[in-house]
Amino acid sequence: MAQKEPGKMTLYIDMDNVLVDFQSGIDRLSEQQLLEYQGRYDEVEGIFGWMDPMDGAVEAVSELARHFDLYILSTAPWNNPSAWSDKLKWVQEKWGADSSSPVHKRLILSHHKDLNVGSILVDDRAQHNGVPFFSGVHLHYGKEGFRNWEETKAFLLTLVKPARVDA
Repeated sequence: MAQKEPGKMTLYIDMDNVLVDFQSGIDRLSEQQLLEYQGRYDEVEGIFGWMDPMDGAVEAVSELARHFDLYILSTAPWNNPSAWSDKLKWVQEKWGADSSSPVHKRLILSHHKDLNVGSILVDDRAQHNGVPFFSGVHLHYGKEGFRNWEETKAFLLTLVKPARVDA
């Protein structure tokens, strides 16, 4: 089972529009689905398994997991039960399903992100699912300084303390 890593800051990263390109799932919907689910595409069964990763996201998580106590913290739509399992399958597909995965047993699905205690939350939404009440620092993904994974990863790595070298 995944354990808290001593000496590392806890970093939570959202999935939709942060790790996962939600639009890529919408682009795969049929005409009928587009009409039937207009305005609520997150309720389409299976959509969360059809999405592409955001550019650089998979590599960024793999690297950041070496420096942070990293968790994926996402919300799954209440009216789409397949989303809950699809998100797990997506994570396992991108990073692996066994204990060698940098995110093995580190996926948290919650509508109340503020209940998680940590140093940093990378999320594209500022006003939903408990983000305004998160006790640590919220990095607003997609906004100035955190527009993509290159910028976000570069900033996060500045927060990492260098390893101590004993003489």
